[in-house]
Amino acid sequence: MRFSILLPLLLVLSLTAANAQPVGQDQDRPPVVIPSKPNIVFILADDLGIGDVNAYGGDRCLIETPNIDKLARNGLRFTDAHVSASVCAPTRVAIMTGRYPWRNSKYRRGGAWGFTGLQFDPTQTFTIGDMFENAGYKTGYVGKWHLGTEMTTVDGKVQGETNVNYKKPLITGAPQFGFEHSFILPASLDMYPYAFVRNNVWQGEVTAQKGWSAFNRIGPAEKDFEDHQVVETFYQEAENFIDRQVANQPFFLFLALTAPHTPTSPGEAWQGKSTLGVYGDFVMEVDHSVERVLNALKQKGLDENTLVLFSSDHGPASYAGNILKATPGQIHQLEAQGHHSNGPHRGYKFSVYEGGLHVPLVAHWPAIIKPGSESNALVGLNDLMATFAEIAGGTIDPSDAPDSISFANQLRNPKSPAKRQTLIMQSAMEVYVVRDGPWKLCLGPGSGAKGIYGNRPIPEDAWKAAMESFDGKASRNAFLKAPFVQLFNLDKDPHEDHNLAAKNPARVSKMVALLQTDIQNGRSTPGPKLENSKNVVIHQRLPDFIRAGMSK
Repeated sequence: MRFSILLPLLLVLSLTAANAQPVGQDQDRPPVVIPSKPNIVFILADDLGIGDVNAYGGDRCLIETPNIDKLARNGLRFTDAHVSASVCAPTRVAIMTGRYPWRNSKYRRGGAWGFTGLQFDPTQTFTIGDMFENAGYKTGYVGKWHLGTEMTTVDGKVQGETNVNYKKPLITGAPQFGFEHSFILPASLDMYPYAFVRNNVWQGEVTAQKGWSAFNRIGPAEKDFEDHQVVETFYQEAENFIDRQVANQPFFLFLALTAPHTPTSPGEAWQGKSTLGVYGDFVMEVDHSVERVLNALKQKGLDENTLVLFSSDHGPASYAGNILKATPGQIHQLEAQGHHSNGPHRGYKFSVYEGGLHVPLVAHWPAIIKPGSESNALVGLNDLMATFAEIAGGTIDPSDAPDSISFANQLRNPKSPAKRQTLIMQSAMEVYVVRDGPWKLCLGPGSGAKGIYGNRPIPEDAWKAAMESFDGKASRNAFLKAPFVQLFNLDKDPHEDHNLAAKNPARVSKMVALLQTDIQNGRSTPGPKLENSKNVVIHQRLPDFIRAGMSK
């Protein structure tokens, strides 16, 4: 039997006084009696840059996002929110488990793209869905999954393009992760199979072969599946879930969009809406998610005491834009027009830089959050587990969610001291990033992303330049010091132009030690020491020519 600790309920208990006038409530509306367990909706966009939202991008954003902007005006805007990784699946693992993704080894093999195997064993891992179910919530998941599934195959072998039995349910899917209701796409919109799964049952007839713009990956598809209808389908499913809820039964809805991730496929109602072009159209359809959710809540009379959060799984893809075919670096064409998807930051999806890791995070809760609020607290999306548990009265075992710290206090008082002071992140190539207050350390000399994705400098060039100062004979120990690492002070250098590592060796050593301690303890929060499910090495992916030189 698990030993559970009841997380602090001070936030919840402060809301139970009947007929109290909630902060931010219209004065001409009757007082609202706040139940002890609010509803929670989390909306997660896919590949949306912080600069794609007007509330963050300002004059450098040329896309209209009226609904997200209104959410921010009437709620709370976080200015220092980050993902755990600048790539899709690891970020989703961190959100689902409250655990840094680099601690996990992949649990089960699978095929390419949407046939990927389970990222972790849901029977042994406490998930955000489990937490809400245990707290008495109805749970729903709608949208992009990308956490891996276990599919029924015709030959009993590892699932792949040719052997999945689409007439049989998934063996493991969202229901096994704690979601009573689910309607998912197994992976991204450019990753086959292109078919929906409701509560582990494939929908329709998966008998076609289809592919879309961007990478044009052709694979198994439901015969009537169309890429430009997917986001609208998710909105309808989310509305239906909310409509089915009953009074005095709290619910949690995870709405995971597939946009504006490629293929850039806005619905017919959104085509031609943006002056920026088709990319702007797709972002505007993402913005519409907020309107659909809030309207559905209002129709049920649930809008006052529902916490709605909006964020993105990482920064924008540099190969996305108004050219439908994925084209490395085409995002610069949008920048030439005056639109900067990465906001004031450097880098894009996959990289170690802020453009890939710094994301919008907006919270709206009329009963509690004062309109126009802003918080500069350091927040990671891995913190959602602890935050939601505190709000919902959930319990988390000391061995679970070892990297999740609640920011619930910021919702009520945005200026209250932040509980999180440090944060570990990673690039797509598993180059580690350490935040400690305003300081940021990247444990590699380049962008941490392959050059084909448009990030610069590419690792090979950066490593060669660093090695030249050692005549090509640097040892592994040197790789944790300048010039092989990058140190920035984000308060003074938000664009990360000035590497201060050589001038601050003690600061570098302190932050390397911080990472090493988190690795050794198996956690970054107080509690018993845990084991990582894989051997974690700080430099996991040295360039091939460096590895070759070290082996000689």
